[in-house]
Amino acid sequence: MTEPFSALDHALAAAVDEAFDAETRFLAELVKVPSDNPPGDCAPHAARAAELLEALGFTVERHPVPAELARANGMVSATNLVIRQRFGGDRSGEGPVVALNAHGDVVPPGEGWSADPYGAEIRDGVMYGRGVAVSKSDFATYAFALKALMATGAPLKGTVELHLTYDEEAGGEIGPKWLLDQGISKPDYAVSASFAYSVVTAHNGCLHLEVRIDGKSAHAARPDTGFDALEAANGVLSALYAHRPELAERRSEVPGITHPSLTVGLIQGGINTNVVPDRVTFRLDRRMIPEENPAEVEAELRALIETAAGAYPGIRATVRRILLARPFTSVGDAPRLAALFARHAEAVLGVPVARNGIPLYTDARHYSEAGIPTVLYGAGPRDLLEANGHRADEKLVLEDLRKATLVVARVLAELLG
Repeated sequence: MTEPFSALDHALAAAVDEAFDAETRFLAELVKVPSDNPPGDCAPHAARAAELLEALGFTVERHPVPAELARANGMVSATNLVIRQRFGGDRSGEGPVVALNAHGDVVPPGEGWSADPYGAEIRDGVMYGRGVAVSKSDFATYAFALKALMATGAPLKGTVELHLTYDEEAGGEIGPKWLLDQGISKPDYAVSASFAYSVVTAHNGCLHLEVRIDGKSAHAARPDTGFDALEAANGVLSALYAHRPELAERRSEVPGITHPSLTVGLIQGGINTNVVPDRVTFRLDRRMIPEENPAEVEAELRALIETAAGAYPGIRATVRRILLARPFTSVGDAPRLAALFARHAEAVLGVPVARNGIPLYTDARHYSEAGIPTVLYGAGPRDLLEANGHRADEKLVLEDLRKATLVVARVLAELLG
């Protein structure tokens, strides 16, 4: 049985409804500006987002990431946007600071779309476009939840911040982590972009390694005079694939998360058809459950690779870390924050709302690692697969956007009340 709506809840719902057409147009404008990462030239999208947010009446801080730092993180450009809305008049220094973080960079659209990936087409109450679910939607969710809160004039105290960043697809090091490391924000709570029908309290970590296998080239007529890097790489890959069943036995105790996984997603090498390959390079993705230690995971993989490569004379294996995203787990008062979201989501959605983990990795971990109680909650369906996240025809049911906006507004009202 869901709890009855209060007068403030009704006022928030009315404010969300009144602004919903504007919220839909706002999201469409964000989708229409490409922000694919790679290549990661995202400053133009941030400029457009800031312009749209200022048209809504917000004061937008622009925090450009130094060009050298952006390049070092595999991007061309990024500008982090911060909005701070203080409640309480002379008491504005009181109350919690709540940060809402969503990312505007997206994966490239790929093939197979039935609509323009940047068209923001609406069919039967569903908007289609790259980033419409992951996670330009939550630029809209969070901005319009804050607008609804302001429209009620409720006697609140505290600060709501919007952290709109652009490097989640590259690891989040120059987005949320940079904002925290630079002291630009010091929130008491954080909420990261997610999906509407569950409250996410944990997620997997991710390790990307690049493995380079070096041998010695030779004419294919005399392969005995060279050292075949591809043959050695095949041995290393076989060892990695043989490791998979062992990973499947390492079970997580977090609902929604099963076990670690390992995928080799990229490989290149060789000189020509008639030449013994002198170098093969591949990259692997190792997902870590919350219970795993990233340093131990990396050491295990390095040992496995070096041992397998060592079986081939004249072969040298070099392993380079590309990305490390640590698992996200609850810290501090996060269980209370999760319970608040679950209670308000159940009231708005009218269905049970789970608190669980997900096998992805997100920017939420940067807040949690800084000791900030954090959950993931935002606009979307019950499952990322329903939204076609990172796939063709990415979509968002607009009614889910409306409901998520109201849930976030209600939680903020309680936290600041």
